[in-house]
Formats: sequence, C-alpha cells, structure tokens
Amino acid sequence: QVQLVESGGGLVQAGGSLRVSCKASGSIFSINVMGWYRQALGKQRELVARITRGGDTNYADSVKGRFTIARDNAKNTVYLQMNSLKPDDTAVYYCTAEVKLPHSVRLFDYWGQGTQVTVSS
Repeated sequence: QVQLVESGGGLVQAGGSLRVSCKASGSIFSINVMGWYRQALGKQRELVARITRGGDTNYADSVKGRFTIARDNAKNTVYLQMNSLKPDDTAVYYCTAEVKLPHSVRLFDYWGQGTQVTVSS
C-alpha cells in the first residue's frame, strides 16, 4: 500500500507565493516520475509540472517561469514552489507518483487526496 499526502495549500493574495509538498510512503521500491496536477471548479484536471527521478522537468505553459518543481528522492517527496500567483491558479492541487513496488516489474500510479490553493485578487 502506498500513500501520498499533500500539505502546504492555503489562501494567498495575487502576486504572492506558496509551496506545496507531497510525501509518498508505504511499500515503495522506487519512484519514477512525480508530478502535480490541478483541477479548478468546473474544469478538467490538468498537468501543472512533472519531474523524473533524474531531475528532468516539464511544465504547463501557463506556469512556466512562475512555478518550480523539485524532489528529494531520499525522502520520496516532491515540492511545488508557486510564485507570482494569479487568481487563475486557484484549484485543488494533486500530486502523483509512478511507483515501482517491491517484487514487481510494473509501475503503478498513485494520487494524493489534493490540497486547496486559493488566490484572491
């Protein structure tokens, strides 16, 4: 069993910053890709950023230059530093991890429960 627990969401004014974190725990052999998605009210879930175990990153065009994803492989933790926040960034942010379980050759996708980020104008 693998659990992903996010923390660090909250309310911030436009132009401000927040950092959200996500720690994976449980029966984990290794984690390949970790990422952040978000879902605003009435909209589809969308990719925000992703990072490979080796540190390669991808970002949605809407957050490039403002958000930074990072990870600590030893702690099975991924971070999302969000700067210059806009009201359009308001959403529930979900972390995801592509996990290799012990004694398995497959990779399994796990999701956190989500953390609310609200940006006021």
